[in-house]
Amino acid sequence: MRFDVHKIQLFHFYWENFDLMPKALKATLRLTGQMKRATANAIRYRIQEHEIPINKLPPAFNGYRILHLSDLHIDEIADGGERLCNIIAELDYHLCVITGDYRFDTYGVHDETIKRLSKLMDVLDCPDGIVGILGNHDFIEMVPELEALGIRMLLNESMPINREQQQIWLVGLDDAHYYEVHDLARATLNIDTSQPTVLLVHSPEVIEEAEAFGFDLYLCGHTHGGQVCLPGGLPIIGNARCQRNKLSGRWSHGSMQGYTHRGTGSSGLPVRINCPPEISIHCLKSSTQE
Repeated sequence: MRFDVHKIQLFHFYWENFDLMPKALKATLRLTGQMKRATANAIRYRIQEHEIPINKLPPAFNGYRILHLSDLHIDEIADGGERLCNIIAELDYHLCVITGDYRFDTYGVHDETIKRLSKLMDVLDCPDGIVGILGNHDFIEMVPELEALGIRMLLNESMPINREQQQIWLVGLDDAHYYEVHDLARATLNIDTSQPTVLLVHSPEVIEEAEAFGFDLYLCGHTHGGQVCLPGGLPIIGNARCQRNKLSGRWSHGSMQGYTHRGTGSSGLPVRINCPPEISIHCLKSSTQE
């Protein structure tokens, strides 16, 4: 069970469940004449490629490319996801990870979400498959349908990725932001800690815990990088319990590296200002550190 009503209602406020926010934003954009531009921006994807040096990376994984999608909110993408699919079809990668929030709303049916995801799955072509976790917009009941599409869902679980008899490990947590049902101890129960480990989390809210465990790479999303930002990409609302320098892009914490995805889709209202949606590729590289 993912829902703890006492923990959620008594201790945290969640902007994504405050219905007046998108209404106020919509009115503001219309009054300022920015609505058309902001809506067009929501599908002006920016491809971000990064080299991530990993200590003791097995040679077979040097140059390994991970396509990172997050916060698709795919049922409200303006063109139905056509441009997104066309861009992804041209990319080269070995593994795709999706760090939660497949649907737009936090309630109601999700038929359109599954329909559009099916089209996206048709263009996701990678030898090591597609791995996903749930976000705060997602229901546990969606998992069988997501897996039927070909997404290997990790719910406080881990799995090895094998190449030439060498391994790295993926660990996927359940939502740590809203449902607060992440369980790092359970998720890491069977992993080999002598090998590189990549943690998939919906939000940048268990960084301290993850770094203490010894993860090499922390991949997350949720924040949308602010989605509607001041010039220079400065978020107005962060919507995550973390340091502001971890709300978007690359960061490090102790010996752990991390990346907070700005989101491929948009939430609340399908608009973007000073914060383009992204499609990320993380290229793992052998580190010289010992």
